[in-house]
Amino acid sequence: MIKVGIIGATGYVGAELMRILLNHKKIEISAISSVSFEGQEFESIYKNFFNHTSLVCSSMDEVIAKADVIFTALPHGLSEDIAANCIDSNKICIDLGADFRLSNEEDYKFWYERSFSHPELHKKSVYGLPELNKEKIKDSKLIANPGCYPTSIELGLMPLLLNSLIETKGIICDSKSGATGAGRGLTISSHFPELNENFAPYKVGAHRHTPEIEETLGVMANEKVSVTFTPHLLPINRGIISTIYCTPKGNVNLEEIHKLYESFFLDKPFVNILPLGEIACTKNVRFSNYCNISLHLNHRKDQLIVVSAIDNMVKGAAGQAIQNMNIILGFDETEGLNFISPAF
Repeated sequence: MIKVGIIGATGYVGAELMRILLNHKKIEISAISSVSFEGQEFESIYKNFFNHTSLVCSSMDEVIAKADVIFTALPHGLSEDIAANCIDSNKICIDLGADFRLSNEEDYKFWYERSFSHPELHKKSVYGLPELNKEKIKDSKLIANPGCYPTSIELGLMPLLLNSLIETKGIICDSKSGATGAGRGLTISSHFPELNENFAPYKVGAHRHTPEIEETLGVMANEKVSVTFTPHLLPINRGIISTIYCTPKGNVNLEEIHKLYESFFLDKPFVNILPLGEIACTKNVRFSNYCNISLHLNHRKDQLIVVSAIDNMVKGAAGQAIQNMNIILGFDETEGLNFISPAF
């Protein structure tokens, strides 16, 4: 039985890791940590775990000592030292923060106002989008779990960019997320009276996921890609919907594009291509590790519109991290993740 630890277990992402991992048949959660709740039982913090776990929040060092695989669910700037400790101890580290998502240190400095603490580790890390980097993930001990918005956008555009079917400039990514994406700490924007019966963009033209999106799309296209990315906050708990507008190269046959998507994702178990005429939505992916994609063409037939929906807490965070763990450990990719969204 593989022993797994979670550092940052009491945040929303950490709690989602706990929820899913407790039902995983091939691992055991050996230790968890939380700076804010050290010494407290996890079930006393999240009452829905009552009688499902007796784990007590301990120190980060104890988690690393007791676990074979360590998930770090922390704000940016806190994971590099932990990852270094894990690698030195020959442990697997899957980071759900932003510390290893960007390969260019100058981009990291600009967007996160920090330098790399362990530059050598960034050469060893693998960007953990399984549909793109599965073979690299298999041989890695350090995974940069993608951001939630980037996951929805990158999956939505992958077949088009890998086949050079769209222009790499002028891509518009209009994305909406549930409030859990902001984390457990209360802010004015996530305060109920501000969020309820409201809908607004935020960090317009300045969201930190922009360089991650552009870098990964650039890898797919093998050239520089520029996007206009605008996130919005929805008055719902979870879910991301990204509506992506792109310009095709040459004439477009939507039926052929649809067949390309179906073929491309045929062996990728967590991406569903909806039939033409249907529209992806957040309801049908809630609590699941699936990404639903629908394809559309505007009335002039000169713009492709891709709609991509995920659960930001699962495929956008904890589920994708466990998917990466499964690949590294040689388990079936879907182990512990084969659950579908509730109907209501």
